[in-house]
Amino acid sequence: MLIQIFHVMGNSNTRLFITTVTLIAALGGLLFGFDIAVVSGIILPVKTQYQLTASQEGWFVSCALLGCIAGVAFSGALSDRIGRKKVLALAAFLFLVSAIGFAASATYPLLIFFRVLAGMGVGVASNISPLYISELAPASRRGRLVTFYQLAITIGILVAYCSNLAIQRHAAAAGDMPGGWLHRLFVTEYWRGMFLVGVVPAAAFFALLAIVPESPRWLARFGRQAEALHILEKINSSQTDAANELQAIMAVSADQANGGLRALLQPPLRHLLVMACVLTAFSQFSGINAVIYYGPTILRASGVVANDTLLYQVMLGAANMLFTFVAIWKVDSLGRRPLYLAGSICAAAALTLTGICFLLKVNGWPLLVPITFFLLFFAFSLGPLKFVIATEIFPTPVRGLALSICILVMWISDWLLNLLFPLMREGMGIAATFFLFAGCCLFSFFYAKKYLFETKGQSLENITIKEKTIIHH
Repeated sequence: MLIQIFHVMGNSNTRLFITTVTLIAALGGLLFGFDIAVVSGIILPVKTQYQLTASQEGWFVSCALLGCIAGVAFSGALSDRIGRKKVLALAAFLFLVSAIGFAASATYPLLIFFRVLAGMGVGVASNISPLYISELAPASRRGRLVTFYQLAITIGILVAYCSNLAIQRHAAAAGDMPGGWLHRLFVTEYWRGMFLVGVVPAAAFFALLAIVPESPRWLARFGRQAEALHILEKINSSQTDAANELQAIMAVSADQANGGLRALLQPPLRHLLVMACVLTAFSQFSGINAVIYYGPTILRASGVVANDTLLYQVMLGAANMLFTFVAIWKVDSLGRRPLYLAGSICAAAALTLTGICFLLKVNGWPLLVPITFFLLFFAFSLGPLKFVIATEIFPTPVRGLALSICILVMWISDWLLNLLFPLMREGMGIAATFFLFAGCCLFSFFYAKKYLFETKGQSLENITIKEKTIIHH
């Protein structure tokens, strides 16, 4: 009886440790979501105050992408060299400095500089946070815990929308009465306050990283087995399981001693990289960002949105966050492959129905129903599973580099979608554009059906050992 009590206590401490570490690492996702969404409330007041031309406005919105690409480009290789934890701390620092600097900027060039800096933080976090979580998570819960990162992104988006709405309404109610620096930040130039809100989660992220450990897989790869074993003992239910996992990590590390781009471009890793990049790109080509960013513009003409576009964004952000819980609930029980297949085919159906509504000129709230269902299907499949899959299928020596390539593909796909959507909407028509998005989801379904293999419940090392047989088969 006493042994059973200690076993339960041990399991409880293990779960608490894993949950705490995951939530801290997921703050990188929250800051990622906050940063990409907060700009939606900033564009108009910044444009008005600085009298931006159309090209300057476009550069202001898109310049963060350069930072994202740069952050992704260096963070994977850097994390393979100096460790995941240090690079996460760098992301937190970039978020903190950019939030303070942007709020204090007095000129347009400085705004651009700190937007690029914030983009670098987003790029680093989008790459390293899910990587770190996957390497700390036990096999039985890895899918669920990595999906927490996607949930954190949706929470960050919702926080940005809610804080933007609250600050905008506060500024409107306060009027133009003169005041001090707080009045300037949250009333007369309230866009500064919108961005400054990010200081709170950024500071928390930076401070809390002090209590999280380094990735045991990274430690083992660089000969620090004692430290790796100590962390694995906190993750596993017994010391025997921890020792066995360390042996498996060392065996795979010895087999994959040579990392880098050359190893990644050799079969079978090359096939895995192509699969992960295709699934990542087509998750973005589903049109999710068109719905999130251009949704108010699209639906305003149909009578769904009146004048308060920020309120509408709060509604979409809340739906996107809530539906992500479906993935957290089912990813480790149903598995990655069934969830991905079901979500992609249902997303294609919802987008097709949306296109039909536009084609038949169905206006008002009925149009919102298929779009909301699309968010539901995306949020439990195409959205989170691209992170889960990309963090699982690569061996430790190349995992950071491989994930950085996949995330780079994600940002380039986002850029292409945002660039082309207005052109497609005007040239092809909105109905045909949504039919094209549905076609991309349909392609994802058939591609995943052919190439995506199941990884639920398997250790990262076991996936690495089995992947060659799966791919050649």
